[in-house]
Amino acid sequence: MANVAVIGAQWGDEGKGKIVDWLSSRADVVVRFQGGHNAGHTLVVDGVTYKLHLLPSGIVRKSKVSVIGNGVVVDPWALLAEIKSIRNQGVEVTPEKLVLAENAPLILPIHSILDEAMERVRGNDAIGTTKRGIGPAYEDKVARRGIRVCDLEEPDMLKEKLEALLTHHNALLRGLGEKEVSCDDIFNALMEIKDELLSYKGIVWRVLDEARKSGKKILFEGAQGMMLDVDHGTYPFVTSSNMHPAQAAVGSGIGLDAVNYILGIAKAYTTRVGEGPFPTELDDEVGQYLGEKGHEFGTTTGRKRRCGWFDAVSVRQAVIVGGITGIALTKIDVLDGLDELKICVGYELDGKQIDYFPSSQVKQARVKPVYETMEGWKESTCGARSWGELPAAAVKYVKHLEELIGAPVTLLSTSPERDDTILMHDPFLG
Repeated sequence: MANVAVIGAQWGDEGKGKIVDWLSSRADVVVRFQGGHNAGHTLVVDGVTYKLHLLPSGIVRKSKVSVIGNGVVVDPWALLAEIKSIRNQGVEVTPEKLVLAENAPLILPIHSILDEAMERVRGNDAIGTTKRGIGPAYEDKVARRGIRVCDLEEPDMLKEKLEALLTHHNALLRGLGEKEVSCDDIFNALMEIKDELLSYKGIVWRVLDEARKSGKKILFEGAQGMMLDVDHGTYPFVTSSNMHPAQAAVGSGIGLDAVNYILGIAKAYTTRVGEGPFPTELDDEVGQYLGEKGHEFGTTTGRKRRCGWFDAVSVRQAVIVGGITGIALTKIDVLDGLDELKICVGYELDGKQIDYFPSSQVKQARVKPVYETMEGWKESTCGARSWGELPAAAVKYVKHLEELIGAPVTLLSTSPERDDTILMHDPFLG
């Protein structure tokens, strides 16, 4: 049996929550390996809606072990609040069900303060972050001044590290004309929650090694999407981490050979939240139709998503760069009722056609989509669970997308309900 990594193949918000939940019913261990509480997954299980941000999707299932890996930046207050919220929905959360990597970096109040201050300073050039401190926390990690989960066990050393961290950040706040942050305030706040947080602390690499040796199936759950990857996305309008499937290994402490199948998630159209280039964006009634029918609002921020036609160029690039084995195509039902559909099959840049998304920020802003047009369908695809239930035009659309992106559609989602899924190949079978 294969272990599966799930990654977004667009700009995030591709409907990973449903797919990961669908897969987690077949897995034994579910791992979050990057990002923070800027991510959001909505799960609908037996008619109950769960909105998760830091907790892996397996948490809603009794028999699964959920793991937060070292590649995740963890806001401890947000995590404990999410645990409390999901408990109020009847979900049991115990240290046996949830394991938090002892070497995971923490997001502190100073990080969200800095995040918001820097976005304000950028003005019209703002990146469009969620202002939750994700970027500054990752900066501290790579600058080797970050605070990690295991540091809470050593209060004296923790205070020394906090003082050093704030010496750096308060200088920046002073330069921005902002109020400085008290070391004692953060230290005392951490002391209030440390025992509860440490109850979930574990040696994640060992937990995963033991699971692997015992033949358990592991699902690695990514957040955001490849076009937001800090290396391979639309830089600088990206998130602060890698969602490349190699990060599944790095961000959890397991060998690369543990990831056997890479499932990319893509919508049957394209959306984006926040700033940055979006070649196929629609500022017309079709874009409004997609947004309204697809309920395109961010799970975490509530921000309205920008909507546009399917961009086969960027998804093909994600397939190649990310080594994606197969695609889970979501929200095909949102396209029901449209007379025609367009697919971006190339870009025009300065009068020449290209077949890739350039790295240059200036060139990204200048590319124009080159479209193919296909016939739409009037029949409903909503709730279909087999190819035979789909309109012929919908099948033709999906098959053409496969040709354009260079990867098979292995799962097709036809509604938010978990079981409204057409399975062509089970990723856990490799």
